[in-house]
Amino acid sequence: MLKQDLILRSPVNIIMGHENVIQGKFGAVLSRAGVGKTGFLVQIALTRLLKDEKVLHISLDDNMEKINLRYLEGYNNLVDSIGYVDPQKALRLWEDIKTNKIGISYNESTFDTIKINDYLKSFKKADLDLPSMMIIDGLDFDKDITLVLDELQSIQAEFNIFIWFAMKSHREEALCEDGYPVQLENHKDRFDKALFLQPIENKIEAVVLKDGDRTDQRHMLEPSTMMCY
Repeated sequence: MLKQDLILRSPVNIIMGHENVIQGKFGAVLSRAGVGKTGFLVQIALTRLLKDEKVLHISLDDNMEKINLRYLEGYNNLVDSIGYVDPQKALRLWEDIKTNKIGISYNESTFDTIKINDYLKSFKKADLDLPSMMIIDGLDFDKDITLVLDELQSIQAEFNIFIWFAMKSHREEALCEDGYPVQLENHKDRFDKALFLQPIENKIEAVVLKDGDRTDQRHMLEPSTMMCY
């Protein structure tokens, strides 16, 4: 079955386990700019879409057109990674699962946790299945966002939704004593899972920083597709 084949081939399944990515409260994908945080978050989201679950993707950087394109590219990369797939079959599956991805584009001034809370409440009022995962891409962890994270933690608890964040680190910053970038160190007690992406020659190394007994595992990714070697 194509869905199951794609889930098993996903770099997320290989590195973290596809069911594991929604067990807990907060997760983070960290890297410096341009390495692949958003691409890997899309692969995380695809594991849930392929399980017929809803995903809410919130971006403070990209418009809706770009968000949708990122998902299509991520899906096509995943399909291509398993070898030949009937193009019509792949297209039908994409048309089936893409409706479960909900995208919202904000910017720094319009991002509002109250709006997010109200939006999720609208699912309950309409007796619709809630998203199992929310992705937030673009929050500035170099600033004090303690209050925002407090509010998002309340949303997580109320709606039982796992929240994944893109977290930008910086090349010139030394890692903290426990090996975390400072952006994670400042909030590490909130996070159940964290993955650090770092360029090594012409590859990307994915290092599991937080995830129970998977911590410290390392995997190599192909930069243009985010697929495991």
